[in-house]
Amino acid sequence: MQEELLRLLSRKDYHPSNVPELLSRLGWNPKRQQELQRLLREFEQTGRVARIKGNRYILPREADLIPGRIRINRQGMGFLQPEDRDLAEIMIPEHATSTALHEDRVLVRRDAPGGGGRESTTGKVIRVLERRRTQIVGTLQRGRQFLYVIPDDPRMPQDIYVPEPRDVGRPALAGDKVVVELQAWESRHTNPEGEVIEVLGAPDEEGVDMLSVIRQYNLPLHFPKKVLQEARALGAAIQPGDLVGRVDCRRHAVITIDPDDAKDFDDALCLERVADNQWRLWVHIADVSHYVKPGTELDAEARRRGNSTYLVDRVIPMLPEALSNELCSLKPEVDRLTKCVEFLMAADGRVLQTKFYAAVIHSQRRYNYREVLAILQRPPEGSLEQMLHAMNDLAQRIRRARYKAGSLDLDFPETKIRLDDHGKITAIEKTENDISHQLVEEYMLLANEAVATRLMSRHIPAIYRVHEEPEEKRLREYREEVLACKVPCGNLRQRGEVQKLLHRLGALPTGPALKIGFLRSLMRARYAVEPLGHYGLAKAKYTHFTSPIRRYADLVVHRALFHQGQGNGQSLPETAAHISDTERNSADAERDSKDAKLFAFLTAQLASGRPQVYPAMVTSLRNFGFFVDVPGLAMSGLVHLSTLHDDLYVFDLQRNIILGKRTRRMIQVGDRLSVQVEKVDRFKKQVDFKLAGEPQARPSAPRREKSAPPTSASRPKARPAPPWRQEARRSKKRQA
Repeated sequence: MQEELLRLLSRKDYHPSNVPELLSRLGWNPKRQQELQRLLREFEQTGRVARIKGNRYILPREADLIPGRIRINRQGMGFLQPEDRDLAEIMIPEHATSTALHEDRVLVRRDAPGGGGRESTTGKVIRVLERRRTQIVGTLQRGRQFLYVIPDDPRMPQDIYVPEPRDVGRPALAGDKVVVELQAWESRHTNPEGEVIEVLGAPDEEGVDMLSVIRQYNLPLHFPKKVLQEARALGAAIQPGDLVGRVDCRRHAVITIDPDDAKDFDDALCLERVADNQWRLWVHIADVSHYVKPGTELDAEARRRGNSTYLVDRVIPMLPEALSNELCSLKPEVDRLTKCVEFLMAADGRVLQTKFYAAVIHSQRRYNYREVLAILQRPPEGSLEQMLHAMNDLAQRIRRARYKAGSLDLDFPETKIRLDDHGKITAIEKTENDISHQLVEEYMLLANEAVATRLMSRHIPAIYRVHEEPEEKRLREYREEVLACKVPCGNLRQRGEVQKLLHRLGALPTGPALKIGFLRSLMRARYAVEPLGHYGLAKAKYTHFTSPIRRYADLVVHRALFHQGQGNGQSLPETAAHISDTERNSADAERDSKDAKLFAFLTAQLASGRPQVYPAMVTSLRNFGFFVDVPGLAMSGLVHLSTLHDDLYVFDLQRNIILGKRTRRMIQVGDRLSVQVEKVDRFKKQVDFKLAGEPQARPSAPRREKSAPPTSASRPKARPAPPWRQEARRSKKRQA
């Protein structure tokens, strides 16, 4: 019935029809009118059909109505990702987002074409088809006549009216963090309403900050009972029957290299010389597919989660710890099952031969990155260290060949936050992508590419990791920005020119700031069933194979490669879209968990009256101040011109500088400065800085009592963190 109706609406000779006309054209009995109306309502609500003037129905595309997922930045601007991948992204101005919230599924009417008849790239939200999130975390406030909640997410500018909380287990006090169930919200011109369903506690109460993040992003804290029962039933050690049909690699010098606090060891490596100019490389990956079968509760829960989430104080794993940290984890001194990609390598890094098989290993040593770096910086002692030196030499040859083939250097240092037992920051450490990380990275990339090549050559349906080429418009705008900074820049549609520019930026003071701009112009990597290639890595064939403990995509790929008859039990396109969403959700949660700890850390500095001094770099200029990136905190913020007391500073737009009228002091993009925290606004999720040595501003009164919640017009929008920083936070070990 559904297909029959959609076929009719898709016909070239179809013209907009009402219900009686549709009944006639379908040849259905008039008694089926209610059935047809019910189907049309369902299709209209899901965006599959559109109802126009005269209650006539057409396909949405015919009326320039486009369904898709809207993503809203912290400045209120929306960006529609159409469900039809052939359509370009559509920008939705803040005033045209209606009641859509970040990640909602919406129906957008595209604006009329501009000059030249080209399709418009702007539009307006007509209807919210599906709410991604109906539970909102925020801070409860009490006005003179009613209660309201200020959402934690600055992308939601309206406050939520709520009645007095009841049956929530504990008293709700003004200033408490709460969870609100959002009710129907029809008009952008009125504040939404909701009901408090959970009181988390005071924001400075231990554990409330992370619980707020977990609730906001709907992250599961516990596994269902049936999932845990299935995990326990698998036992704690491999059984003799598990070894049937496997290649025994237990005598090989297999090792693992991971962060010092890791417990889920996905991969292991071994390298042996087989001739003067040839090496044999084994890349072993945990055989999760042996234990997690389609149709099981374990598989359903792993797919639902999509990936592990690495909050600043904990890991929310994709699989129960009995598997992720034990039975599947490639721990040292125990037998473990793997899926292996074996390479015969030339001494110059070329792949001569590839094999794929199930194996069993017995890891001889667990290294962390610091240990490996120290070993690589001195002469080797013993056979394992000699192997590490050989691994590094081969990996660097592969790396040089990869960049020669067009791969882009988009690496930035990452930041690791260390916490004490009470959740307070004790240290903020910078993690460079040094040769110890590069050693592992190159072999993981090699395995991912080899697996994608095998899947494509055999036409096996699978999921690929794709990174599409950036839009020409964005590259053109970025090029203008680079040229404005007096940096030579060629045609960025040519990969060689991009590589030249990135190399040039590496030697300039303004380089890091401009590199951030380039990252902003890129598309976001995602999962798809079409092998569209990876722009950043310059690989036409690429997938994710090397982390099945923490990514469902890799588990799907393992099944596709080794268990073709087994299937995955779900539509591959739906799974690809779902895990792209869960990855993005986890990345946002990881970012917010770090921000929550940093905001508390910086607030404590302000309260002490002795804020620390941090190196910073100017990334952009405005007429009210300049933005700085503070690598030591992994965040950006604004330095207001009003905090500069030695002169009156003005923004010179033509020269793109900020200039002191009396001292003629210049501030420009790329300048390196020392800053201290000036203000922390947890509601807007932003931090302001001042130049080190400037007097501290008087602290503003906390926002508590007021007669009515502010409207969207009176609430300033929070500034976004640089997208490259978000990507760095997302990119755990070997995430491309």
